[in-house]
Amino acid sequence: MANQMPADRGQTSQTKARPHRRKGLGPMAKKEARLAFQMLLPTFAIVLAIVLIPLLANFWISFKPVKLADLRPPAPVVSERVRGDMSVAGAAFTIEYRLRGSSQSRPIKDIELVDTLPAGVTLLALDPACTANGNQILCTVELLEPGERKTLVLNAVGDDAFSAEPVSPRVSKPEISGFAENVLTSNEFTLDNFKRIFNATEFWNVLWVTMAYTIFGTIGALLFGMFAAQLLNTAFVGRPILRGLFLFPYVAPVIAVAFTWVVLLDPFSGTFNAILVRMNVTEAGINFFGQRMAEFNFFGLVVPFPLALSSVIAFEIWRYFPLSFLFILARMQSISTDMYEAAEVDGATPMQQFWHISLPQLMGILSTLFLLRFIWTFNKFDDIFLLTGGAAGTRTLTVDVYEQAFAVSNLGAGAAVAVVIFIALLLFAFFFFRFMNREES
Repeated sequence: MANQMPADRGQTSQTKARPHRRKGLGPMAKKEARLAFQMLLPTFAIVLAIVLIPLLANFWISFKPVKLADLRPPAPVVSERVRGDMSVAGAAFTIEYRLRGSSQSRPIKDIELVDTLPAGVTLLALDPACTANGNQILCTVELLEPGERKTLVLNAVGDDAFSAEPVSPRVSKPEISGFAENVLTSNEFTLDNFKRIFNATEFWNVLWVTMAYTIFGTIGALLFGMFAAQLLNTAFVGRPILRGLFLFPYVAPVIAVAFTWVVLLDPFSGTFNAILVRMNVTEAGINFFGQRMAEFNFFGLVVPFPLALSSVIAFEIWRYFPLSFLFILARMQSISTDMYEAAEVDGATPMQQFWHISLPQLMGILSTLFLLRFIWTFNKFDDIFLLTGGAAGTRTLTVDVYEQAFAVSNLGAGAAVAVVIFIALLLFAFFFFRFMNREES
């Protein structure tokens, strides 16, 4: 104990003698950080507005009983009619204003109608809802119920000058205004949109189709991209030309390549079906994009499979594997060749080199590509809509959004399906990043 005391005292004195280091940023660094934040704040605000405003609007509409026709607020509509002979001096004629609402479900309040009568016309009787100030007519209606029609009648007579050259009161179009509560801005909310989509038996089938289309399309694009990258990773004559050809499906306009696939796979005049018939593979043309189910004879075992969905997935793989090919090839070319040379010296086969050297080095870029391609494929609409229109068992959630919102004219149900898509992708991203963090740790 006695021998240890001086050492402890020495350590204490050395510790006290060390200079105290201040943690954190200095005053100048803090000022620079605040200045940088203030300069980037407008950019952050614009990005958040672009992302959050449509998202919040979609959530808002999903809880509203809103139809496609409700996007235009209800407004009063007026048509003017003149009855009687205006060319006879002293002969009375009537002016009718026929009012109705543009909506069959929303009332309109505080309606005002303003019109100007031609010179030489004298009013004999006014509707109780109307007042006159010279030739100016003002009519007010407190409430117009949905589907209600109301007619305002005015009796008038023309003088000699007017009867000699009568001018129809309809020449001066009446101005009408009114107030109606818009369903988008009202306090009326409902869960019927979500009940409708979840209670529908077709929703779960659509969800299954979406998952199958996304998973197989994503994995297929990654596998084909990896194969193409492995093929073009070695130098040979014509490699730059072949690389450019591999990029064609991704850079070509989607409407052009989709139309090409539809023509090539046409069951009656398609080139691919003609080849199959000539090779005696099939007796008649196959409707690849119009037949829901088909049977495949596998060594005497008849296996049913979704034909139209498989064709759409094949198009998805063919069109988007070049993106995976570019990223994987770039990562492959960054791997040191010394590793492969050492593996060859040790007697490793090309398959062993790929499995133990290339694949571990590619896991980072493959995981990133899987995340991006999964999200993009899950949200894909134009490919399926151009190929099948969502028919023959190829209806995905994004196509269902279009069908609900525009084909059925139910914007609330379409927005509810879009919310389901957002939540599904949010859950996927959450579990994906949690799994990736666990793998990295």
